[in-house]
Amino acid sequence: MSSLQQFLLLITLLPFFSSTSLAVDFCVADLNGYQTPSGYVCKNPANVTADDFVFSGLVTGANTTNINKAAATPATVQQFPGLNGLNLAAARADFAPGGAIPLHTHPYSSEMIYVVEGSVTAGFVSGITSNKVYVKKLKKGEIMVFPQGLVHFQVNTGSENAVVFATFGNADPGVQMINAALFGNDFSSFLVEKTTNIDQAEVRKLKKLLGGSG
Repeated sequence: MSSLQQFLLLITLLPFFSSTSLAVDFCVADLNGYQTPSGYVCKNPANVTADDFVFSGLVTGANTTNINKAAATPATVQQFPGLNGLNLAAARADFAPGGAIPLHTHPYSSEMIYVVEGSVTAGFVSGITSNKVYVKKLKKGEIMVFPQGLVHFQVNTGSENAVVFATFGNADPGVQMINAALFGNDFSSFLVEKTTNIDQAEVRKLKKLLGGSG
């Protein structure tokens, strides 16, 4: 990544820094402890090191040899304990040509994406009344925001690999994949059919493809 790209990526992070005052300088998560609505309990400060504030997991791209031809690498509090209480998280998405991050939501945070390599077509669906779809083809260097809780997606519609970085305004933004929620579990095929109007034979086909049952 060039220095300019690194600088632009840093800019995408700035809007998400919280202005909330903290009683302490930081609270590195103790992932072995319990989690509260405001985050994990703190690691003993005497055991905190500089490594707690560094995460290298986004340096290398993820394996895109899968059904989606794409993969996301998260940097949330579960992978990066130093984010605990800071209202920040990040992720990297790698796409082969034709790859897609399927429809999903982040219930606890808005998301901003920045295209580092290639181009992607991204969009979200408004949830107010209209179910209007907002779609844009993004080229290298462009950013797009997905409002909190709204269904959104990214597709590599180009002919080359693509890389996208994302930032979030919550150390644990949460994620729910729509296809997995419907077809990747034991949700009854009968009930999926009744609640989606998708033919039960097609539901069972999708469940087989995504590892679901019922």
